Amino acid sequence: MFDHKPNGAQQSPAGSLARPICTRYVLGSLRVVDMVSLTFFNLDNADTCRINLRDEQRMLIDYADRLCRTDRFDKRSDLPKLLKDDLALAKTDTYKVVAFTHLDDDHTQGAGEFFWFDHDKTRQGKDRKKIGTLWVPACVLYETKLKDDGKIIQKEARHRLIEGYGIVVFSRPERVQEWLASQGLTVASRKDFFVDAGKLVPGFTLGADGVEFFAHSPHATRTNENKIIDRNGDSLVFQARFQEGGVNTDVLFAADVNHEVLAEIVDITKYHKNEDRLHWNVYKLPHHCSYTAIGAEKGEDKTEPNPQVKWLCETQGEKLGYIVSPSKPLPVKNSDEDRDVQPPHREAANYYKQDVIRPERLLVTMAEPNEANPKPVVIEIGRDGATKKTIAAATVASVVSPTAPRAG
Repeated sequence: MFDHKPNGAQQSPAGSLARPICTRYVLGSLRVVDMVSLTFFNLDNADTCRINLRDEQRMLIDYADRLCRTDRFDKRSDLPKLLKDDLALAKTDTYKVVAFTHLDDDHTQGAGEFFWFDHDKTRQGKDRKKIGTLWVPACVLYETKLKDDGKIIQKEARHRLIEGYGIVVFSRPERVQEWLASQGLTVASRKDFFVDAGKLVPGFTLGADGVEFFAHSPHATRTNENKIIDRNGDSLVFQARFQEGGVNTDVLFAADVNHEVLAEIVDITKYHKNEDRLHWNVYKLPHHCSYTAIGAEKGEDKTEPNPQVKWLCETQGEKLGYIVSPSKPLPVKNSDEDRDVQPPHREAANYYKQDVIRPERLLVTMAEPNEANPKPVVIEIGRDGATKKTIAAATVASVVSPTAPRAG
């Protein structure tokens, strides 16, 4: 049990620490308790997850502002407004960490206008939000043909690594030895800014922060074999382990990797006897519920998993856990959307709903709580594990049901 007392928690009659009853939301004037939580924003086929950490600290996984502001019927989140309102309530203008899992547009769009960038004085306006530590995969440093927001993020990552502050690069430093040398740097001089797969990410501990992060990808087997840059294959995959009230809750962030990369991750993790680092209570799906994250063939009605994905989903996942698909609504069979090659794929969703979790625990961001009026998906992390919250009009959140927690 931790000595840390969540801000605003109440004592039970017996004097023991009780869970806070509400989460503080931006949607109204009521100011209530701020819990450790995950917020997945409704952005169509695009990714942004905000993590509310202890002590009002914030972390972002990707950033994609997809709202068409000239379309009054657009149901996607007004991402910059929601994020700015939340930071104002937390009384900060800085994210402890901003992680870009890779530089595709659906993970970076609008970042150049939202964040303060140290490398460019023209991107340092007073309304811009600051990045404490930037997380990127190593390929970000040397990718070519980037443009727009991806290029801006690349310049910031290079600037921070050259100057030696505020960055964690996922990979072995030897992978970027040539690039470092081109900047007059050595592997030894910058090794502390790298984290390899199979290691804990520096900057967080369960004891001090109530969370730790275990890196899974990019990993050595794949990066040694790649002869071309594959942004999805070389993107950040990691497990976030939260500990509240002595209970662990595990969240697996899988970026946009495919079933082959997941198979490699599983094989390497098993080889090193780190199976517990692939346990999950919450699984953020790769690539917007694409069948390619499960197996080689879409299937007629259900995608069949490769053996490693089957183990990852059916053995390592909790039946009462949650799977989050940051995507458009699931297509209806034989509809135009169903015939679209782009995800989400009905066949993939059927695998998750039939073989992995209870159907109602597959949370599609553009269909929660319904397709007519989607809202960000909020999952609180507490001593009961992960609990999905429903945001009501009056801002108070109602409990759905928690996952089965694990002792820490």
